[in-house]
Amino acid sequence: MNLVDLFDQSLLRRADTAALEWQTSQGSMQRRTFGDVEHRSNQVAHALVSRGVSAGDRLCVYLRNSVEFIELFIACSKLGILLVPINILYRERELGHIIEDAQPMALIIDEDGLPFPLEVPAWQLSELFAEATDLPGSRNFESRSANDPAALIYTSGTTGRAKGAVLSHANFVANALALCTAWHITNEDRYLAALPLFHVHGLGNGVVSWLASGCLMRLLERFEAATIVQEFDDFVPTLFFGVPTMYVRLLELDRATTERIGASMRLFVSGSAPLPASTHEAFLAAYGHVVLERYGMSETLMNCSNPYVGERRAGSVGPPLPGVSIRIVNDAGTDVEPGTIGEVVVRGANVFAGYWRQPEATESAFVQGWFRTGDLGELSSDGYVTLRGRRSELIISGGFNIYPREIEELLLELTGVHEAAVVGVADPRRGEVPVAYLVADTSVADSALADHCRQHLASFKLPRAFVRVDALPRTALGKVQKALLPPWSPADVTS
Repeated sequence: MNLVDLFDQSLLRRADTAALEWQTSQGSMQRRTFGDVEHRSNQVAHALVSRGVSAGDRLCVYLRNSVEFIELFIACSKLGILLVPINILYRERELGHIIEDAQPMALIIDEDGLPFPLEVPAWQLSELFAEATDLPGSRNFESRSANDPAALIYTSGTTGRAKGAVLSHANFVANALALCTAWHITNEDRYLAALPLFHVHGLGNGVVSWLASGCLMRLLERFEAATIVQEFDDFVPTLFFGVPTMYVRLLELDRATTERIGASMRLFVSGSAPLPASTHEAFLAAYGHVVLERYGMSETLMNCSNPYVGERRAGSVGPPLPGVSIRIVNDAGTDVEPGTIGEVVVRGANVFAGYWRQPEATESAFVQGWFRTGDLGELSSDGYVTLRGRRSELIISGGFNIYPREIEELLLELTGVHEAAVVGVADPRRGEVPVAYLVADTSVADSALADHCRQHLASFKLPRAFVRVDALPRTALGKVQKALLPPWSPADVTS
């Protein structure tokens, strides 16, 4: 089964059913049926063909959440085009690397344009859809194979260089079917979509499961604490996917509001970063729901989930999802005993085939058909997986991945900065935030460091603080021992 076969459960068989709604910039609420989405996505597909895009080509999208983003994704799925979603917080340095590596046919952007030049054709989304308006709304596209690539999702490795994970139609289909089964998602649900579509959490879990189930989705441009109560009250959802940062903000609401929201909800899901046990407990008390925590990656989509029926264990990501196999292994690749920490390795139809044009990275990522996640975890005697850190130094802040080396290399570009080490520090709102330890001349001001980072990095990657040290602790072979760096807390910030 390819993605279009899966989508047709709704696009064709529920053509007259309300599919999604959203608020326009003028404040009015708009709604489309699945038939409308089918028609418009076909028109967009014809527009792409008229611009010379064909199967196997890449299209980078640098877009805010919108119904057009979704229809473009469906159009690409129909044509066999690889969608390359890019975080809209990325700046020139980050965006430029992805474009250089993916070699896309074009970069599709919002009307705001780009604040920096890039060596790639930039197509405005509104112009593309204007062209599509007069084109046929019917299909005459070649059917795609289940193993054809559907998306190129960029994720970083320990080197800090972004790698493109090639996800196939079959990967997305397997993921959606597993989630709809495990989380009991049906056409009776009402899904409030607040996650960014450039992330696999919002696209691979949210959008694909919505189309697979045929439920009604309200699409938000972003999660906004100031308006989220109105969205819950007006839409009355049954299903919400979020990251820990969102749940922390939802806990700031008064008890009457949380009880009202909780009364109509069926399922809250959290992922992309660990959800503290204290947040689990507080959310249950406030909303009457135990947040269901799960575990996934760009390379695998979803791997594990706490059960819909049964114990949702705080601190654990639950058992493997249907169709997914997980082992915990030692450095020799041998299974360890339950309760023993080792590396999490995964196998299943959800797991990608490899990295884009990086055969060596692909080969090292797999051992006898099992994907090495780089995450450390342990397996309980009753099959629950608990993550215990990462082999790499990945920092997850508000659901976004931050790789320290990228920031370190940027800081070392500044004259007067001699050494740099970036680590993640616990934060109650974002889970973790980056803090930079520096060996630097006194003439290098913190404001200059911050300005340099702000110019070249997404906002979520900006170090919370710059800590000056006389020297970085190192092993005899020169490797920085980050665990030996002096502890830092927000109280250490000076004005």
